[in-house]
Amino acid sequence: QVRLVESGGGLVQAGGSLQLSCAASGTSFILNRMGWYRQAPGKQRELVASISRDYITNYAASVKGRFTISRDNAKNTVYLQMNALKPEDTAVYYCNKEPLTTWGQGTQVTVSS
Repeated sequence: QVRLVESGGGLVQAGGSLQLSCAASGTSFILNRMGWYRQAPGKQRELVASISRDYITNYAASVKGRFTISRDNAKNTVYLQMNALKPEDTAVYYCNKEPLTTWGQGTQVTVSS
């Protein structure tokens, strides 16, 4: 059974930085494309960044240039470095693989203005 555990969220002022981590177990992590998603109150969950097993990355337009996704296959962990945070980045952040599996609990990111 696949298990995803996100961590690293918190409260930060606008312009600040956070690094999120997602530890995966129960899956052939190295084979999977991994993604970071977020869901703000009253909004649909959206994909913000993804990384292939060959380290090819893609970003949503809203975070491009500010967020960086990376992975450590030896640790079965994917990271999201978030810089220049904005209040509109406030959301619960989740990771998942492709194809999607059961969601983890997510980690709350709150950016104050």
